[in-house]
Amino acid sequence: MSEITRVALVTGASGGIGRAVARRLAAAGTAVGVHYAGNKAAAEETVAAVEAAGGRAIAVNGDVADEGAMSDAFSAVEEAFGGVDVVIHTAGVMTLGPVAAFDLDAFDRLMRTNVRGAFVVAQQAARRVRDGGAVVTFSTSVTRLAFPDYAPYAASKGAVEAMTLVLARELRGRDITVNAVAPGPTATPLFLDGKDRQTVDRLAAQPPLERLGTPEDIAETVAFLAGPGRWVNGQVLYVNGGIA
Repeated sequence: MSEITRVALVTGASGGIGRAVARRLAAAGTAVGVHYAGNKAAAEETVAAVEAAGGRAIAVNGDVADEGAMSDAFSAVEEAFGGVDVVIHTAGVMTLGPVAAFDLDAFDRLMRTNVRGAFVVAQQAARRVRDGGAVVTFSTSVTRLAFPDYAPYAASKGAVEAMTLVLARELRGRDITVNAVAPGPTATPLFLDGKDRQTVDRLAAQPPLERLGTPEDIAETVAFLAGPGRWVNGQVLYVNGGIA
């Protein structure tokens, strides 16, 4: 078993980018709290994958927009591993539709998870991450690409970027870095859901590297920010193969 060098809480780690991040951090010796909202079995699969590779992980549950639930999740990680050094907030939802016809109840649900949820997690991180740690939130390259039907989602991620950059300045004096990662089209179930092959192929052809991103591509950037990237702070990193 690898020696634990840091402790991380990764939200939304039951699948997709979050799972790749949890596995990548664990490979570097980080003990991981694998957060999930609803799919316990998938979170346990992530834990099993980490442990099979020699790492340490536990599954923790909670609605990211519920401050009590997230406080409990942080506490569980602290009790298991002695503290929290790194918080990676990948959890979010994506609902698409044109502005003119978008259902406002769906808009409110999206904002609750993506904006309030990001704020609740950032608030807990600001209170509980140990000095010398790192916080990484998730935005999207759609804030630059401005794809039709993505207005609510892009708006929610614009809010995440704003709070991330402010938090970096509020944590002055504690040697904690705070950055946002903004992936482009990435081959995850969240992204691929509802898209036909022609649409996927068209998007894959747009970056100069001529492919979709993978969860592992994004995880590599997150691992840099969570570990050696100590001079990158208060930034939004567009991780998209050059599409925007």
